Amino acid sequence: MYYSNGDDTSGPQIMLKFSLLVLLCLLTSCIEGVSRPCVLKDYGREHRVCVCNATYCDIIYKVQTINKDEFLSFISSKDGLRFNRTNGKLSNNSGLPLPQASSPRTTVSFTVKPGKKYQKIMGFGGAFTDAAGINIKSLSKMAQENLMRSYFSEHGIEYNLCRLPISGTDFSTHPYSYDDGTPDPQLSRFALAQEDLEYKIPLIQWAKNMSEKEIHLVAASWSPPPWMKTNNDYAGFAFLKEEYYDLYSKYLLRFLDEYKKRDVNIWAMSTGNEPSNGILPIKRFNSLGWTPISVTNWTVNYFGPQLRNSIHNDTILLAFDDQRLFLPWWINLMVRADKRILEYINGFAVHWYWDFLIGAKVINDLHENYPEKFTLYTEASVGDKPWEKKVDIGSWERGEMYIADIIQNLNAWVTGWLDWSLALDTTGGPSWAKNQVDSPILVNSSADEFYRQPMFYAMGHASKFVERGGVRLQVSPTVTRDVHATAVQNPDGRIVIIMLNKNTVSVQVSVEIGGKGWVNMELPARSFATILC
Repeated sequence: MYYSNGDDTSGPQIMLKFSLLVLLCLLTSCIEGVSRPCVLKDYGREHRVCVCNATYCDIIYKVQTINKDEFLSFISSKDGLRFNRTNGKLSNNSGLPLPQASSPRTTVSFTVKPGKKYQKIMGFGGAFTDAAGINIKSLSKMAQENLMRSYFSEHGIEYNLCRLPISGTDFSTHPYSYDDGTPDPQLSRFALAQEDLEYKIPLIQWAKNMSEKEIHLVAASWSPPPWMKTNNDYAGFAFLKEEYYDLYSKYLLRFLDEYKKRDVNIWAMSTGNEPSNGILPIKRFNSLGWTPISVTNWTVNYFGPQLRNSIHNDTILLAFDDQRLFLPWWINLMVRADKRILEYINGFAVHWYWDFLIGAKVINDLHENYPEKFTLYTEASVGDKPWEKKVDIGSWERGEMYIADIIQNLNAWVTGWLDWSLALDTTGGPSWAKNQVDSPILVNSSADEFYRQPMFYAMGHASKFVERGGVRLQVSPTVTRDVHATAVQNPDGRIVIIMLNKNTVSVQVSVEIGGKGWVNMELPARSFATILC
């Protein structure tokens, strides 16, 4: 591993170290599961990133087999571990030492019950925003290749579920729709934007070709053409004009048509991104206001039937796409307005931004009220709050925020968790609305390199190991002494346990897995862990 200060980004010395690491990997890559090590760059105050470029990037090889009496653990830590692999033997007992008053060591224990099964997992991923495309394409071809492999190949963290904006967002260089200008009742001007043709579609195709897993896409619209809205603008307090309810539905179907022509099928669509932003526009960026009653009317009487009767009738529909702060009452109001809404929606899309204000109980309540529907987290990023730094390069705390929220929500019936832009620049953009945020991968195009942040590894501790169709298992407790845990049984029977140790000291942990035995191991201070058995 290599440590540097924030100014040492190029030159003969770092190239020599890259070359030595490449040689090391060539010597070890034939060994199953041996990781290519991270090249750590220190940004001070223990803020560290892994540096990748056109010739080198750290990888973690796919685990093919595990012996029946063994477990594997992968650990990333604030001190610099990244997917550090350890083999261990399953035990017949907890192996925890008896507590002693004089011992400072923390000990914790968990129980996983494979017989207690809950929701199926749909996947993990990020978003193909314009900003992501701009940043990825700003790199050399081989650096682009390494970035895409980081997310989608078996040597990366294997994303299998990604979000796709319909036309522009705040993470575009300018606001746009697919039919800008004066009113166009025939949609005669409808056309995909250059951003779709240059960034989104090529990167989606690249990801599909690179991945061993099928990548499901969740599409969402931020704003229709301004002439369809009450304020004739992309942003601000505005609703869809009722005379355009039918036409806006046709507009969205045209989007599906154009993407299908280019061999991109959309697995799911939401009824619209963050409808609250069009009602309470705290930040001015692309938005469309819906109330629970108006969006239900539009879905039941216009878009729902049109989607179902189209060639895209296998595309499922998700309601809400907003903060869990508004749950479950927003959905309850939709159902009270017209119970037929439940015939058209398959689940609920939720964002994470204000999770700290309200607990996961509302997600449990949502499941209890509508057990036949699933809940999917469709957007997360850090740096959006006025009191936060837009970008905090190498922040371990932000990685902890991600994995803690993933664990908490999986334990509350959530079926998957999506980050926001796949890649941003080191200022958190571009964003025409100056709404910059942080990202798991930051691109430094001037040096032709990119940085994999702790958030990237937090995502990977779930996305790399939990398979689509896996079933969440009961874990008891889910949090104890600042150690968080969840567990999933993959379709092949393998059990995956994801853990977070937020303590500033190492923790001795013991996990009883019914029918298999005990996992006894040490979690380093401030670490993420994934255990496979």
